[in-house]
Amino acid sequence: MTDKIIPCLWYDDDGEAAARFYVSLLPDSRIDAVHRSPIDTPSGRADTVLMVEFTLAGRSYLALNGGPAFKLNPAVSFMIMTDDQAETDRLWNALIADGGEESQCGWLTDRWGLSWQITPRRLMQLTTDPDQARAKAAMSAMMKMRKIDIATLERAVADA
Repeated sequence: MTDKIIPCLWYDDDGEAAARFYVSLLPDSRIDAVHRSPIDTPSGRADTVLMVEFTLAGRSYLALNGGPAFKLNPAVSFMIMTDDQAETDRLWNALIADGGEESQCGWLTDRWGLSWQITPRRLMQLTTDPDQARAKAAMSAMMKMRKIDIATLERAVADA
């Protein structure tokens, strides 16, 4: 790992499965190393997976199988900037599958409890438009959504 700051994500015991799933979603992603514990620890027996180093969209992360002491929560989320509705739909559907949960305004929680924001670049352009009527229309439309729908945003802005 060459990055100076590396986010460490805490999992009960399935950090490897989470990391393998995440790297399947985005280009420039891979598992870099899987480390097994040399001793028994409160989170697992010797020789079980303790840490997984992985690269997600070119950035280093660590998944730690630390046991049930701590849980992921929405105070930290990962935002994925998408280029179009197809990418938005693909990522959204993959991340809510198998126990993930939709939230509002492009937010969701995956089956491990990690919070994500699936955010079309167009949403950011529209909600920061210098024309305040257009920005308000886009923001008002977004506030009614779970998964972001770019066509609905465009219609809201066109009517502003």
